[in-house]
Amino acid sequence: MNATVQRSLDAIWHDVECGAYAEDLPIWEELAAEAGGPVLDVGCGTGRVTLHLARRGADVTGLDVEPPLVDELRRRAEAERLYLGAEVADVREPTAGPARNPLVIAAMQLIQLVGGAPQRASALGRIASSLRPGGVAALAIVEGTEGIEGAAGPGVVPDVRDVDGWVYSSMPLEVRVRDGCLEILRLRQTVTPAGELTEARHVDRLDVVDAATIEAETAAAGLVPIGRRPVAQSEMHVGSTVVLARREG
Repeated sequence: MNATVQRSLDAIWHDVECGAYAEDLPIWEELAAEAGGPVLDVGCGTGRVTLHLARRGADVTGLDVEPPLVDELRRRAEAERLYLGAEVADVREPTAGPARNPLVIAAMQLIQLVGGAPQRASALGRIASSLRPGGVAALAIVEGTEGIEGAAGPGVVPDVRDVDGWVYSSMPLEVRVRDGCLEILRLRQTVTPAGELTEARHVDRLDVVDAATIEAETAAAGLVPIGRRPVAQSEMHVGSTVVLARREG
């Protein structure tokens, strides 16, 4: 079997659809520098943020529920000789670990992907318990649906990545609102080195929320909202908001 096929397709598609995003990196870098201590990156995927911070000397640990993504993060850290942590865990599940982090990051709308308000409450409780007193949670969200819903315009181009001669392409087709979720419909295509094409449709579902809702939910988890930071829209991605909340005490 080809080496590419043996690698996790989950990791490959994560890279195709998320790996090139960089508009939020300056915010995470700035917050990590201000924190001056261990940083926890929840929903880290293959390490887009975790690796970026580790390259800049941060003490950072990535956490994700998907073992293939964490395995890929570990592989990349080893290849770059970077020191970082990488753990398989579900942010919705309680932890017995110490509350040692001055900063917990939830990038790329992770808090909207956990599956509704009860699951967000569980995730925010886990995040709060991971923060030391004075520590900050930084939660990236896409607010509401205005200007987002609808079919992709004619200028939209696919995200493409070549991995060992296999070409992976993901084309956004439509964003629609159903049952309180933003559904992002994509066409995923794979072309083998021999030129054989396969394709399938894929849907990601994000809870529809706004910053005020997340602030209220962080307060219910025992955190104090302390502000918001905008992430600008890019040619390929909509803008977002980073909600900040501090653990008092």
